[in-house]
Amino acid sequence: MYKVMLVDDDYPVIELLSEVVDWEKLGLVLCGKHENGLAAWEHMQEEMPDILVTDIGMPKMDGIALVTKVKQLNPKVRIVILSCHSEFQYAQQAMRLDVQDYLLKDQLDPEDLVGLLQKFKDGFDGESQRLKEQNQMQRMVSETQELRKEKLFREFVQQPLISPEQWQRDFSSYGLFHSGELCLPVAGFIESYNVIKNRFDSDQTLHFAISNVMEELLTNLPLRVVHIGYSSRQSLLLFAFKPGLKQNVYDQVQTSLQTIQRTLGQVLKVKMAFLIGTSCDSPQLLKMALCNLLKADEQRFYLSQAEITKWQKDLEHTTGLLAKYDQAGAEIREALMAKDGEKINSLAGKWEAHIRGERYSSEEVRDWVLKLLIDMRLKLHAMLFSSPAITAEKLHKEIVNFDSLWGLFQWFNTQLLSYIAAREDALPVSKRREVSEACKYVSMNLGKRITLEEVAAHLHMNPSYFSRFFKKETGLTFIEYVTDQKIERAKELLDQTNYYVSEICEMLGYDNQSYFIKTFKAQTGLTPTEYRG
Repeated sequence: MYKVMLVDDDYPVIELLSEVVDWEKLGLVLCGKHENGLAAWEHMQEEMPDILVTDIGMPKMDGIALVTKVKQLNPKVRIVILSCHSEFQYAQQAMRLDVQDYLLKDQLDPEDLVGLLQKFKDGFDGESQRLKEQNQMQRMVSETQELRKEKLFREFVQQPLISPEQWQRDFSSYGLFHSGELCLPVAGFIESYNVIKNRFDSDQTLHFAISNVMEELLTNLPLRVVHIGYSSRQSLLLFAFKPGLKQNVYDQVQTSLQTIQRTLGQVLKVKMAFLIGTSCDSPQLLKMALCNLLKADEQRFYLSQAEITKWQKDLEHTTGLLAKYDQAGAEIREALMAKDGEKINSLAGKWEAHIRGERYSSEEVRDWVLKLLIDMRLKLHAMLFSSPAITAEKLHKEIVNFDSLWGLFQWFNTQLLSYIAAREDALPVSKRREVSEACKYVSMNLGKRITLEEVAAHLHMNPSYFSRFFKKETGLTFIEYVTDQKIERAKELLDQTNYYVSEICEMLGYDNQSYFIKTFKAQTGLTPTEYRG
């Protein structure tokens, strides 16, 4: 709603207008009533109105002085002069200040003011719509250009290089391969992609958000850079430079990549790791270098979080991780049986370090993790759940999406800890089967918004009866129980992962971060950030 301020030292006039005008019906809100220009001006320092209705002759600061200050601060404010004076010089001064209208109090019909207010509101609405359409058009043009560029480079990488001369001309239009210049390609990989994408409406939204930040950021870097959003989780950066620079180009590129990492983290809360390719002096060599970067899945898998390093050729991998399966399974099963979260953390760290040191193939590592999770579920099945909540197929779909060892093991660790939580939650808090089943349902659905009606339906019970029944058996209302479980899981994630608070909020089914923080503080006495410390 648009804000209106009334200023007049004739108090009855202010009261009349504030009561006669149906502000809400007009889509307006009265944000202030003042008896002199100075008081109004002080209020405007904190809250600027969209429409100002002011008298001229007032103590401390008259209307003309007030209008002058307002127009200097915000020229878009609509202004109506309301005065007893009919002298021409006042109207003339008002018009010079771009005042929209001039009304005389002794001839004032409130309907005249209502008509003016409606006209102003319609004008604001029209401007807002035009601005929205302009922004949408600009966004469409920008997105079209970006899509055209991405299509061009995907064709360059994926199709045979038939005409190097044409590609040379195409690249020149993007500022690449100018006379005497080389190109250094870099591949960027979004970290924790499975979690990050859930914070955006779609892959496309995330894709363009990163592209927009990159395009704005890259203009301020010391080297000329072209960004290509190659896929939903991969970016390409092409650095143009002249050989023989006093400063090593790799040092300059690394510094630029660190700047990009900081900016993406601050603006989008997105982390990215980078592989730096080899310098190229022709489209043919660039194509080869880009193919090497995009096929470097194994080197990417072993990058540390947000690591920046050079591409390496033909990295060797060992085999035999499955031979360690029985040892790992026995250790993890023992920790789960003891409900020892610290031991689980230690074991996950131990096996991640072992795998990183031996550099097994990423496919073998994923298979090993999947087998362990499935086996733990089966062997602890009788003590965990009446039916498996997460199938082997679902686990496999999640695992194949992890392109880094550290991300896979962070998730693996969280899964194992959730088994401990499930064991604790599955233990009946009363002897009644219905309560035990309700608690299991909550444990398995902490990532969603859980309602009493939903659980009652799951148990084939009347919601009102279930609510009273649960409170009688446990001493807690159902909502209190759900909140307790979610906050406990939030504490685990804060302690044991590097997820942002906003990510944890979404992972626990909260659609309002402020409400999540408020609830967390009410339960623990600390905000999530303070708790993580």
